[in-house]
Amino acid sequence: MKKTTKLLIPLACLILAGCSKDETPVDTTYPVIDLAYQGASPQQCGTFTRGQKISFKARFSDNVALGSYSIDVHHNFDHHSHSTEVNDCALEPKKTAVKPYLLIRNFPIEGSPASYEAVTEFDIPADADPGDYHFLVRLTDREGWQTLKGISIKIK
Repeated sequence: MKKTTKLLIPLACLILAGCSKDETPVDTTYPVIDLAYQGASPQQCGTFTRGQKISFKARFSDNVALGSYSIDVHHNFDHHSHSTEVNDCALEPKKTAVKPYLLIRNFPIEGSPASYEAVTEFDIPADADPGDYHFLVRLTDREGWQTLKGISIKIK
């Protein structure tokens, strides 16, 4: 009987420890990119001028905590698409890129807040090819969920 008790007590402890529930909720919600408020920039079909700046202003939110965002600006001279907007912009004729504007930047969101307003500017080189471009924003929350917002812009 003593041998059985000695075996059952550790077995019972293992079973009870293995059945405890983790009370931490699992974050399965995508973060939100808001470019639909007064002052947000850029807007779908927005136009920018070579030698000047693109102003970026957007609101980000998440149900738990934000992690980082990235900006990707690249030419759309071949008319490919990743726009997430409903309305399309009038496209110029297809062309071969000579000196296209390309920007890829990553930004950490310090402190893991649940909401954040991103504000920054990017210089457009004076000699960049004018034409159709995509402006992509990727927002990642602390858990790794990601949202993409793609808009079309023109550089003149």
